[in-house]
Parts: sequence; structure tokens; C-alpha cells
Amino acid sequence: MSLYFLCLILLAIGIWCLLVKKNLVKKIIGLGIVEYAINLFFILLGYRFDAQAPIIAKDSNSMIMVDPLPQALILTSIVIGLGTTALMVALAVRIYEKYGTFDISEIRKLRG
Repeated sequence: MSLYFLCLILLAIGIWCLLVKKNLVKKIIGLGIVEYAINLFFILLGYRFDAQAPIIAKDSNSMIMVDPLPQALILTSIVIGLGTTALMVALAVRIYEKYGTFDISEIRKLRG
């Protein structure tokens, strides 16, 4: 139960970064933290205490096994998250080249 609470704290930190910070780089980092918190939550849902890896063996009839589906979904989520993070960084670099700042309030003032 404490792992779920720590996951919730990580999610709250990421959302706080997205809502409060005015720097684009800090917002990108906050979105990454939110993504990792959600990934961790799904991995925790599939975890079973004292369970074996989901490999079929001859004597594995009565063994408790870890659910492999969340692990496979999170691998896909990590790849998609990497792509979206790369896109956000590329957009932030272009914004910096045009406006000379990462501060959102300054960019709104310039509007050029």
C-alpha cells in the first residue's frame, strides 16, 4: 500500500510541475515525471508478492505468477513516451530559437 502512496506522490509532483512552472523545460520534465508515475502504477498493479516469472515449466501448475500484460503495455508506453518527449524538446528548441527564452509568460508578451 505504501508503494501506491509513493506513486501518488510522484504523480502529484509531476502535475505540480506542469501547473505551476513557467519554464518549458521544467514542464517537459514534469510531464516525464507524470508518465513515469503512471507507468510505475501499472507495473505495481501487475505485481504479485512471492510470485514467479511467467514462464511455463513442467512443475508450474500451482505457482503464483506475475501478470505479464502490464509489463508488455509499459514497454510500449515507454517507447511512445520517448517519442513524445523528443517532439516536445524539438519544439522547445525551436521556440527558444525564435523568442530567445523558455519562459511562457515572456513568449505570450512577444507574440511574434
